[in-house]
Amino acid sequence: MRLRHLRRRGALAAAATTLAVLCAGQTLAAPQAAAAPVPALGREVRASTASELHTVQDAAARAIAGALTDPGWRARVRQAAMASDVVAVTALADGALRTALAAADRRIAAAKGLAPDVGPLLRLRLGDPSMRAALTAGTEPWVAAATSDDGPVTAYDGKGRAHTLDARKAPARPVYVVDVDGSRALAAGLDVLHEELARRGVRSAGPAPEPEQARSRAAAAGLWTTRITAVSLSDDQEPWIKGDAEIYTLVTGFGHDGKVRVDPVDMPYLDNDGTVYRPQQILVNWSSYKYDLADAVMMEEDGSTNYRDLAKAIAAVLLTVTDQGAYTPLVNALLDAIPDDWWTDDPDYVDSWYTLARTDSGTRYGARGNGWMTLEPYFVQEL
Repeated sequence: MRLRHLRRRGALAAAATTLAVLCAGQTLAAPQAAAAPVPALGREVRASTASELHTVQDAAARAIAGALTDPGWRARVRQAAMASDVVAVTALADGALRTALAAADRRIAAAKGLAPDVGPLLRLRLGDPSMRAALTAGTEPWVAAATSDDGPVTAYDGKGRAHTLDARKAPARPVYVVDVDGSRALAAGLDVLHEELARRGVRSAGPAPEPEQARSRAAAAGLWTTRITAVSLSDDQEPWIKGDAEIYTLVTGFGHDGKVRVDPVDMPYLDNDGTVYRPQQILVNWSSYKYDLADAVMMEEDGSTNYRDLAKAIAAVLLTVTDQGAYTPLVNALLDAIPDDWWTDDPDYVDSWYTLARTDSGTRYGARGNGWMTLEPYFVQEL
């Protein structure tokens, strides 16, 4: 549904009012129609995370587009977008618009299962570097919300009119994209995932060792890990509207108590496909595992993940898997734990690696054929 056309005078305040209405749980109908309430988030009636985020981001995009009719605001946004890849749009705004965008940030955090004090999550960026010349020349920019799939992109002009764009081909006209700060959301989300898994009985991220194992490692004066020396993805399948990928890996195996554990590993450097990264990052800490085998499932944070719900689903399935005295691969169980309707993008599941061994050295290709990692055993010396 379209916004009413915003007059140039008072555009910032009008846009902020519109966004505030939407963030309060209402949406605007056609011009001159009364605002109709939509169900609030709750246990009985709850919009999916993806639809909730789309509603908030789309409202923010329309409000920002309307506010761009103010010359001062338009110049500030242009300068910020030309100077940086991403702009903290809430901090850049002021007055009523800033208040409304802050409310949108809190609504996004709630939809993703994050704490309300996680910080600003809305950000703005120029859709593609090819748009810089037109923006510099003074072409009126449109504003679009980052889509959660590969379908058409809806962009808004300063009068609130909607324009349909191809998600796979960047337009000549400059387009500001409003989306969620994936790096901030993922970092906070992995903390939530760890906490929720632990609360539900799935160990995660380095529990205290058993006494005999502690003595053994103390004698060894260190611990064995598996380190990533190089990694690359063949295709992150990200259209121009979505920008860089946000990748993380869930390492799974059996803890020393014989119960399944899940250790989230953030991979913030893995932005683009076709690029070889050499992070020297520790993937597996073998001191946490009973067997010298573990699995790894690489995922993408696409914005629509609710981390508390994800932890609940993973725990419900993995707690039914028991140690039979020999290692059992856990990739399929982990993927089966995630309902299909929670994920809106194909690349949410990037790739998986079965039965990684402590002695693995060399390149391992993912089961999906979408990525590879070069691994090496790495002994971490005790200080």
